[in-house]
Amino acid sequence: MYALAAPVETELDIRKSRFIGIVMPIASRESAMRELDALRVRFPNATHYCWVLLCDGASGFDDDGEPGGTAAKPMYNVLMHKGLMNVFAVVVRYYGGIKLGAGGLTRAYGQAVSEALKLATLTAVEPMAQPRYRCAFAHEATLRRLAERHAADVLDVAYDDAVTLRLRMKARDVEAFEAAATQALSGGLERCDD
Repeated sequence: MYALAAPVETELDIRKSRFIGIVMPIASRESAMRELDALRVRFPNATHYCWVLLCDGASGFDDDGEPGGTAAKPMYNVLMHKGLMNVFAVVVRYYGGIKLGAGGLTRAYGQAVSEALKLATLTAVEPMAQPRYRCAFAHEATLRRLAERHAADVLDVAYDDAVTLRLRMKARDVEAFEAAATQALSGGLERCDD
């Protein structure tokens, strides 16, 4: 998976229509909608503001009045082909008076995002995991030290008849962490899958 290092913008003129392709890193749907509002102010009188959001737990898209499947879908396909996450893509269109047809629109919207991504710097993103583990109270400190050694963050802790910790770590490190924790706790570690 990849993320954008910084926002990028490009512009295409296709049969007198102006397509402004913008891609930017984004952390939430709320941030994306604020950015969309800012683009509506920045590019007043545009005919369409089509967008695709790929963000943890908050993805979405909008053809903004273009025929269904001719704007957001090709934009989405380009983003998925690049393996991007936490990205917001917007294509602002000023209609030039010549109809492009469904095929022409599909190519134009996909090309606008593709051209913007050619200018972008992509950074590799490590897939993360959030496993939960349960252990006796006496083992909590040991489990926390192991988490720290494996660069895992403790997201939350719950106490009842034992301790349950939810950690955040690189997905590739989970197996090694579990092996080390199982050994250090003499088998006193239980993984809690939701």
